Amino acid sequence: MQPHTDTGHPRRWAILGVLVISLLVVVLDNTVLNVALKAIADPAHGLGATQSQLEWAINSYTLVFAGLLFTWGVLGDRAGRKRILLLGMVLFGLASLISAYAQTPTQLIWARALMGIGGAAVMPSTLSIISNVFDPRERAKAIGMWAGAVGLAVAIGPVVGGFLLEHFWWGSVFLINVPIVLAGLVLITLLVPESRDPKPGRIDLVGVVLSIAGLVAFVYGIIDGGEHGFGRFQSWGPIVAGVLILAGFVAFELRSDHPSLDVRLFRNPRFSAAVGSVGLVFFAAMGTMFFLAFYLQLVRGFTALEAGLMMTPFAVAQLVFAPRSAAMVRRFGPKLVCAVGLALVTLTLTVYLFVTATTPVWVLLLLAFVQGVGMANVMPPATESVMSSLPREKAGVGSAVSNTIRQIGGALGVAVLGSLLAAVYRDEISGAVDALPAGARDAAAESITGAYGVAAQAGPAGAQLIEAANSSFVTAMHWAAGGSAIVGLIGIGVVLAWLPRHSAPHAPRTATPEPRELAEVG
Repeated sequence: MQPHTDTGHPRRWAILGVLVISLLVVVLDNTVLNVALKAIADPAHGLGATQSQLEWAINSYTLVFAGLLFTWGVLGDRAGRKRILLLGMVLFGLASLISAYAQTPTQLIWARALMGIGGAAVMPSTLSIISNVFDPRERAKAIGMWAGAVGLAVAIGPVVGGFLLEHFWWGSVFLINVPIVLAGLVLITLLVPESRDPKPGRIDLVGVVLSIAGLVAFVYGIIDGGEHGFGRFQSWGPIVAGVLILAGFVAFELRSDHPSLDVRLFRNPRFSAAVGSVGLVFFAAMGTMFFLAFYLQLVRGFTALEAGLMMTPFAVAQLVFAPRSAAMVRRFGPKLVCAVGLALVTLTLTVYLFVTATTPVWVLLLLAFVQGVGMANVMPPATESVMSSLPREKAGVGSAVSNTIRQIGGALGVAVLGSLLAAVYRDEISGAVDALPAGARDAAAESITGAYGVAAQAGPAGAQLIEAANSSFVTAMHWAAGGSAIVGLIGIGVVLAWLPRHSAPHAPRTATPEPRELAEVG
């Protein structure tokens, strides 16, 4: 029997804490934004953004993030993961400042894209460094804590955002990133060791351009279709173009000897199922959070802080269950743990089909808790399955694949479910706004936020419009929840069909310096 040789870094747990701080600022931002959507849409005190512009404010970040993860992963392998992590934090902090003081929705969208460039450098670096400083025997626990931090940020973001919006202007939800970035930069410099891949790959610029162009065109068509209908060339044309560009991307990657996305990895059913489950659960979750932001603050009349506090049970569930998921996987295997987690998420999404404008608050809190438990038991086993299938020095590839699919899943969830929400809402409210003047009719039919704005100027007749808008939105929300639940069911099928019943051993590590040696590189 081989003796146990601990190959972990002596400061690995302190390093994990620093990496979690770095990760928090990236994940926190999107969830903070969710609770600020109503404020940004406010024409009087915000930017007057339309629903499609709000979707782009979310997706400009996620699409750029997803498209550049592989490039930053390769740059980290080549130039040093610590250096890339520091650079990403600086870019993210600067873009946060620009976002906070944006004067138009278009400026905000472009600033968010710049934030995506920085965030794409941070995310894979954190997971790559974890895989290099932890022994394989401890890696599952460390990744469980890392995934728990993702879930925690998803949950505390709305609370932080709500508190800021109660006391400051909407830009404060971006300004809060700056002190976290500064603290992260100091701690990374002091504690995190440098590491590199001894045989780094080349950067696939063609692949990066094709992937971003294809995703942006595809998502643009979906969002435009939700706003104006899919019968227009401006909607289905970009969708077709996006699909063709993405098909060209796959063909190019198959022939490339340095692909930004090694699509051959997806021939491995275990790898594909793990990555697919992550993408599907975030498709459902991010789309759901988009419509919940408007449901809670408009239909239910909660303040931004109250709406944020409604996600506290989600945070509690993440804190309690995510760190324990690794032990659950060892006992029951990744297939069962991941399938049960997805089933819990799907159950909550199904229950949203029956939520109304008067559903008791305790039901909404319970749904948030159950969804948190479910997601806490999807991310860790899926991420660990991805990471353990690759050699340690190729950790950047595994983390980039997992996080790219997660971001793409979230972006498509916001785009597809947001467009479904807009289309159904527009159809439902059409009869109630026919008598309004043209400009007011278009604004009220565009989104529930627009309807509330029109109602505020309509005097006594505004109450009837608000009632119609709330009813139309709840119906549209049911359709979006149903779409989310279907995606959750697909995820369960993928996991049951292809994820392994038992944990597989970690992929062997090829010849490369130990983490202690890597700490002295560069």
